[in-house]
Amino acid sequence: MAFSSISNSEKSKPRKSESRKSDHVAPPAEMWQSSIGKKILTGVTGLGLVTFVVIHALGNLTLFFSAPTFNYLAYVIERLRPLLYLVEFSLLGLLLIHIAIGIRLYVGKRSARRIAYTAYESAGAPSRQTLASRTMIFSGLLLGVFLIWHLATFKFGPVYRVPGSTDRDMARLVFETFQQPIYTASYVIVLGFLGLHLRHGFWSALHSLGVATKPSVFMGSDDLGRAISIAIKGLPIAIYFGLLG
Repeated sequence: MAFSSISNSEKSKPRKSESRKSDHVAPPAEMWQSSIGKKILTGVTGLGLVTFVVIHALGNLTLFFSAPTFNYLAYVIERLRPLLYLVEFSLLGLLLIHIAIGIRLYVGKRSARRIAYTAYESAGAPSRQTLASRTMIFSGLLLGVFLIWHLATFKFGPVYRVPGSTDRDMARLVFETFQQPIYTASYVIVLGFLGLHLRHGFWSALHSLGVATKPSVFMGSDDLGRAISIAIKGLPIAIYFGLLG
């Protein structure tokens, strides 16, 4: 009986290996290498980029008021150096991290599922599988190419001067660019893919951060992405059809 009681007491004590295992906390480096950590990083960087897109779109909408207002805003932004350089390098860093992690998540998903599905079907809640969610990697890469094209056209494009001033006439460059049918049509099409990317990406970011847990948040994120896309596409369409000028 004595032997039995000692044996039972020993059994009730937790083993050292089990205790250590339960107390183990993953180091930060290991956490960010996990799929959850990568999704959180993708969400944070994505929200940062979405914030910039919204601010940039609001700035462009000043062209609906007048060309001088748009040019004055461009003048103010140019005078913010070196703060402007800091913002640009920060955005570049967010973009590179967002792209790198997005590609790694996509490659990891493809390697885990070596046999592709023959047909896709929405799984409904909570997966929210849509056309936007299935094309995130492709729309993202397209937007990366579009960004280079956009910068080459406007930031590093022809430099016009406001009459009687040394300030850059950005309004003239925008008007001349969007009066070209091929350029305008291509621009609007790509912005449609931006809308798809934002519609799923915004909700996915909130979901990864534990914010979007209800269907209403999913619908609100979808509407926000659509609204941003329409607002951005409105400017080139209005210029092309002579509604501004």
